[in-house]
Amino acid sequence: MSEEKKQCDSKTCSKESCVGCSSAKGGGIPKETLNAHSSIKKVIGVVSGKGGVGKSFVTASLANEMAYRGYKVGIMDADITGPSIPRMYGLKGAAVADENGIYPMETGNDIKVMSINLLLPQEDAPVIWRGPILANMVKQFWTDVVWGELDYLFVDMPPGTGDVPLTVFQSLPIDGIVIVSSPQDLVQMIVKKAYNMAKMMNVPVLGLVENYSYVKCPDCGKAIYVFGESKVDAAAAEGQGPGMGKMPLDPEMAAAVDAGQFAGVVNTYLGDVEKYLP
Repeated sequence: MSEEKKQCDSKTCSKESCVGCSSAKGGGIPKETLNAHSSIKKVIGVVSGKGGVGKSFVTASLANEMAYRGYKVGIMDADITGPSIPRMYGLKGAAVADENGIYPMETGNDIKVMSINLLLPQEDAPVIWRGPILANMVKQFWTDVVWGELDYLFVDMPPGTGDVPLTVFQSLPIDGIVIVSSPQDLVQMIVKKAYNMAKMMNVPVLGLVENYSYVKCPDCGKAIYVFGESKVDAAAAEGQGPGMGKMPLDPEMAAAVDAGQFAGVVNTYLGDVEKYLP
């Protein structure tokens, strides 16, 4: 009997110790039960191996695009210690709750949003929690939030491969992930960890988005590769997933984020998003 099998038979085996184990790959850990007043067709995670690459920006861009196409869309802000989705859309708490659960707030373009910042007394109040508590909060966003009927729920993940991404992969019925990176070699190396984690967990990679890919000269329109040449095509060629788009540094979009007016933004740099999503 293999060492892996011995560990799975032991009394000390836990959800966390089974990560990567072949017995866990078949879905041995049960998924959390969705709120009884919710119906969600597809759940898409937006991930990266590190912070600062623009996961929230890509999450909101994907959500806006699908809402623009007529789908019913929601965003779960799973970055509990660094939430930014509410500020992008100009949303402020407190969220309303009743015996059915907690109700998400809605953006100007009808996207339902749940974030820890909609439950805090002040949006700049720090969340000083340990990993397991953060992970349990994400589960509650699934079990206790009244999402209603959604075609797509986009999950904005925190950076890395720790408690919260692991909880999302194990506890939510993820249909696939979008990986966000930027052109630097260091970022590419770290982002590949997210790809390898998804592969270990049998989660499909739907596409790769390269953020901060370039900046357009305001005078001549020439693309300037501030952080080096694009790497997304090479990553796609290595089998890390199809390239969904290369997003530049765009001052107008940055201004919309800062002003809390992202509901009015349709990100044309992502191309035909619908063909990549299940």
